[in-house]
Amino acid sequence: MVGAGGLSGVEVLRTERLILRHLTEDDAPFILQLLNEPGFIDNIGDRGVRDLDGARRYITEGQGASYQKYGYGLWAAVLREGGETVGICGLVKRDGLEDADVGYAFLESAWGKGYAREAAAATLDHARDVIGLPRVVAITKPSNTGSKAVLEKIGMKAAGMIKVPGYDEESAYYTT
Repeated sequence: MVGAGGLSGVEVLRTERLILRHLTEDDAPFILQLLNEPGFIDNIGDRGVRDLDGARRYITEGQGASYQKYGYGLWAAVLREGGETVGICGLVKRDGLEDADVGYAFLESAWGKGYAREAAAATLDHARDVIGLPRVVAITKPSNTGSKAVLEKIGMKAAGMIKVPGYDEESAYYTT
């Protein structure tokens, strides 16, 4: 699969408007931008990635390691038309959560276009039908109304609050 700017990564799945593919080190400029947008920092957290080397480490030590260990991770969300990478979406295995967690983040310029809903719904289907996961969960900041709406639109149900290691405050917890 060829993504933005000729970057290659293993294609995982396609939706009507998106291709979800493995992140590669070539995605470092995109990851650097995404992780430093105010919306990412406010809603997800500051990952401390400040340069391209840090972005490459985030990809290789985070997602690359997850692909190898679990067979899944966060994938680049690339527009089928035009090839622009607009976000990440996939499955995360977090300390403190028994089940895989559906996660997503999109550039602020891509908000409000339904990409998160489209990618997250396809990720849930993939988790169940291809990977064979019996249950998928999600966490979000309680104040992140946009993310909570996405989770509800894809059929996840609010299941209270949970304290996840590595997060300062409790997260809203959703299950399939």
